[in-house]
Amino acid sequence: MADLGIGIMGCGNISAAYLRLAPLFSGMQIRACADLNEDAAKTRAAEFGIRAETVDGLTRANDIDIIVNLTVPVAHYDVSRTILEAGKHVYSEKPFVLTVDEGRKLAELADARGLRVGSAPDTFLGGAHQQARKLIDAGAIGAVTGGTCHVMSHGMEDWHPNPDFFFQKGGGPVLDVGPYYITNLVQLIGPVRRVAAMSSIPAAERTITSQPRSGEKITVETPTTIHALLEFHSGAIITMGASWDVWQHGHAPMELYGEDGSIFLPDPNFFSGDVDVMLGRDGAAERPRWDHPLGIPNERHGDRDMANYRAAGLSDMAHAISQGRPHRCSLELALHVVEIMTAILESGDSGKFIAMETSCERPAALDEGEARVLLA
Repeated sequence: MADLGIGIMGCGNISAAYLRLAPLFSGMQIRACADLNEDAAKTRAAEFGIRAETVDGLTRANDIDIIVNLTVPVAHYDVSRTILEAGKHVYSEKPFVLTVDEGRKLAELADARGLRVGSAPDTFLGGAHQQARKLIDAGAIGAVTGGTCHVMSHGMEDWHPNPDFFFQKGGGPVLDVGPYYITNLVQLIGPVRRVAAMSSIPAAERTITSQPRSGEKITVETPTTIHALLEFHSGAIITMGASWDVWQHGHAPMELYGEDGSIFLPDPNFFSGDVDVMLGRDGAAERPRWDHPLGIPNERHGDRDMANYRAAGLSDMAHAISQGRPHRCSLELALHVVEIMTAILESGDSGKFIAMETSCERPAALDEGEARVLLA
């Protein structure tokens, strides 16, 4: 099939990852980038050998089929709408939008124009999480009845050059990192029925310790510690802890408990890691072997070899458009995850259970053969 032309809208930190990793994949070619700061676009374009466009020029470019929206979360809706109105497919960084109403409006516009909308995260397509999916679908631990997931650290102010937006409305650990965890839960065990949560802002102000703004203060506008319960349509109940007020902890990233055993998963923020299965009361941990192309380490981070295949979801969407099939990082999946996350925050404010109005099908599993097709 002919490669679809890709444009990048927003040339901040995350754009470098897409530009660096997209060449690993087939079905697409990144051709241009744009940013409100035209100098930033020119710098990125020169760095990766693509052309720089104005924002308007990118949406009008004849050789661009999909525009990747890498702007800040509060701009995602307006930018994605502009892209759709220009007749282009859009693939957004997470979170897809910040309200269910915004997501529904984009869905209506995309449907009316015969266009696709996709959204990160795509880490659930990684080898480790697809291995867990295969095990669960095969009944390795019986029906999933419960589980836990934890995403905890002490925030971004010690490494990100401009961490302000993490602590503003639209930021916080649920909306920023939660998509990786909740999306993986939905692809593993299905949609969520209702949620409940408690939340707090333990520190009303943060001090930046990263360069170049070390010493500056940030006012915190959104909860940074949240404890939530997620009840799934399947009957499973998952406890989720999300906090940027934790220096150290001993929680596993994700554990799922079934009628016959348990599965321990690696961090859903990453594509690879060990998947362990324990059966019954006294069963020893087993680490089933499975060679999945999106689980093979391709980067070195400190003292660890890691798999990083960001843009896998974008490649799958390009292939899906060409083949006329559903794409895995779909609008329906992203919108359901947005509703789960915003309902968690609403419940934290109100103290009430919040029932979901959206739902979605689990995205199709990505087996080894299908993953190889995505790779260049």
